[in-house]
Amino acid sequence: MTDPSPASRTLLLVDDDATFARVLARALGSRGFEVIGADNAADARELARRHQPRYCVLDLKLGDENGLKLIPELHMLVPQMRILLLTGYASIATAVEAIKRGAHDYLAKPVDADAVVRVLLDDDGPGAPDEEPPEAPEAPLALRRLEWEHIQRVLTECDGNISETARRLGMHRRTLQRKLAKHPVRERPGGD
Repeated sequence: MTDPSPASRTLLLVDDDATFARVLARALGSRGFEVIGADNAADARELARRHQPRYCVLDLKLGDENGLKLIPELHMLVPQMRILLLTGYASIATAVEAIKRGAHDYLAKPVDADAVVRVLLDDDGPGAPDEEPPEAPEAPLALRRLEWEHIQRVLTECDGNISETARRLGMHRRTLQRKLAKHPVRERPGGD
């Protein structure tokens, strides 16, 4: 792991949760990063263009916008930027899609600043040029987890549009919102 020079430690933090962003920015600042923040895609693009940050911590959900769509745009502006995608809605489908679009790694919220720093500074972590996106687990997934993964996959295909996702899934929009408000289904060790 190489420690970049202070001049290259500019970090773009893109998150619409003001409290979370403030706390994470303070923690990353105390770890030697110069943090610049945005709470929407337009501001993120402008800050990336102006500051050419080496690092980016990007939230999947930015109000009505989707952080996945922003990944390739940020890479167009700053090709060498290391992007870490954060989300409260962890799923294998979203992780694979984030890596395919150019994110260097993916972490589920809540996350601590030390984990963020480890991922950003680790040149050998997921997303290294020779590495494949994460694979699905070998053990069969529980039915509720499969449903969660399918919803996340369709939501990603619909660029985060809840109404379109509900239409494609054949469910009422409120039902989908209730399912999304729940935490992801966790697998229990050892199967059932």
